[in-house]
Amino acid sequence: MTFVVVDNCIKCKYTDCVAVCPVDAFFEGPNFLVIDPDICIDCALCVPECPAEAIFPDTELPADQTEFLELNKQLSREWPNIIEIKPAPTDADTWNGVAHKLPLLER
Repeated sequence: MTFVVVDNCIKCKYTDCVAVCPVDAFFEGPNFLVIDPDICIDCALCVPECPAEAIFPDTELPADQTEFLELNKQLSREWPNIIEIKPAPTDADTWNGVAHKLPLLER
């Protein structure tokens, strides 16, 4: 099992989750975070820290979010590791809860 960052993180990119990850499994893109499934130890510490409720175990991914499993794996190989909290984008709260943001993902 691994944890997966899904659609609602796009354009919100709160980083509270990275501070509690004991294995530094988060990677940062321009407007999205991902978890490397090979590093994640399934501790679930990140889940309650996410203000956007955008982190799920891979075994409980909503049906419309399954593509994010592969996307997390792929992008964690391309993006730099993030281990410290950074300020969220100024409009993060506006984007929190907006559905179907995948077309807005910046690589």
